[in-house]
Amino acid sequence: MNDTHVHAHPHAADDPSSGYEPLERAIRELLVEKGVFTAEAIQRRIEAMDSLTPANGSRLVARAWTDPDYKARLMQDAAGLLAEEGYELEHSPTVRVVENTESVHNVVVCTLCSCYPRMVLGLPPAWYKKKAYRSRVVREPRAVLAEFGTELPEDVEVRVHDSTADLRYIVLPRRPEGTEDMDEDALAALVTRDALIGTAPARAPGDT
Repeated sequence: MNDTHVHAHPHAADDPSSGYEPLERAIRELLVEKGVFTAEAIQRRIEAMDSLTPANGSRLVARAWTDPDYKARLMQDAAGLLAEEGYELEHSPTVRVVENTESVHNVVVCTLCSCYPRMVLGLPPAWYKKKAYRSRVVREPRAVLAEFGTELPEDVEVRVHDSTADLRYIVLPRRPEGTEDMDEDALAALVTRDALIGTAPARAPGDT
């Protein structure tokens, strides 16, 4: 077993949500007061963020499964490809796509807070932001994956990738067997949010 941890910053002491809400509210009110943004513009932005889903990421994976040239570009320059396709990545981070194979399984975490490619994967799940996940998946990734129902053979290497404000990760899950005749829409339905984070494989046909 070879559990590799790609780590970029230290653990946070507390959950990222604790203590930040009053600061966020004060900054938002100050920006409105100074005329930088209107309250309506901020509310529209919040509503747009709340409407995001992992569907964009699912479509990326489905196309990568069916188009080798697209997959090669996605693996080599994900941020450039996403920008060309109209995805607005907040703070313009580097985006890296990591591929699961027969011998390697990737899982993503943000040990500092909850860095996450929201414009592609939607809002992060609550558990992704919790201290339990952020700390435990680094120390004992196989145990955490098993709690999600993902049991891996001992000869499969587990790589834990630490997202930051400047570098975001997306997992390219393995294509399930028996999907050779499925079109992109059908394939995208097999790609869940958890598969894009790496805590679960893509669904098998018939499991949707």
